[in-house]
Amino acid sequence: MDLNFYQKTCVAFEEFLLASKPKIDGFHPYFEQSFWEMMENGGKRFRPKLLLAVVCAHNPALVQNAFLPALALECLHTYSLIHDDLPAMDGASLRRGHPTLHKSYDEATAILVGDALNTYAFYLLSQARLDPNVKIALIAALAHRGGIGGMVIGQAMDCYFENQALGLAKLEEIHSNKTAKIIALSLKMGAMIANAPKELLERLDTFGLRLGLYFQIRDDIIDVTESEAQAGKTTHHDQGKNSYVNLLGLNGAREKLQELRNWILKELHGFDGAMSGNLNMLLEDYL
Repeated sequence: MDLNFYQKTCVAFEEFLLASKPKIDGFHPYFEQSFWEMMENGGKRFRPKLLLAVVCAHNPALVQNAFLPALALECLHTYSLIHDDLPAMDGASLRRGHPTLHKSYDEATAILVGDALNTYAFYLLSQARLDPNVKIALIAALAHRGGIGGMVIGQAMDCYFENQALGLAKLEEIHSNKTAKIIALSLKMGAMIANAPKELLERLDTFGLRLGLYFQIRDDIIDVTESEAQAGKTTHHDQGKNSYVNLLGLNGAREKLQELRNWILKELHGFDGAMSGNLNMLLEDYL
């Protein structure tokens, strides 16, 4: 099967990621191995592929320059998974079809690998071959939405309100921060790199926030309907959490998912041809 430009870019990015394991100095017996292990263990590379979908559509000449920012997104996402799986949070034992880092090594290693991947993401952005103003904007946006303006505060609320039933508005606020804002930012970062119009950045942000909630509800449903072998991660683990299944029931969560799916499909048709084609290609297995 012939691959189009976007598909070839995604394949090239995966090769780039696997070849990008950094050399770490020091005499620690296994930290260098553990640092890149979760990156090498697979994953959908969904956030980098969102970024690359926009760059491929709007400024394909900058695709190679977008690889480091795309890798930065994957590093930040992977760090969040490592920390999310820790005993102090979800206490999960399986991720990406492999034992979680605190199970393979120890809790201190998992914490420090997560810390290292988080900071390495911003080092990668600093090294990108992009206009300095674009790099500063990317660093600021990822730091904000990856931290107190998004993922970290979302995670903090999610942990604090375990075993306390919240209403739908507060549930959506938690998951907009914890999950959706980074997904939306992945699209926006692609537009920033491609020097796309401000109107497109705003539209992609709105689209990405709804897409992020779609994936959160989908994940909540997977947690109660799939085995660990099917999902490649620990499941049946959300009993005390504020999830869409726990609040709305399985059928209610499925109805909410379908509602968001219909909105996403309608919005996809409104993007220009290249953007619509790239995003449809990426999302078809999920929608």
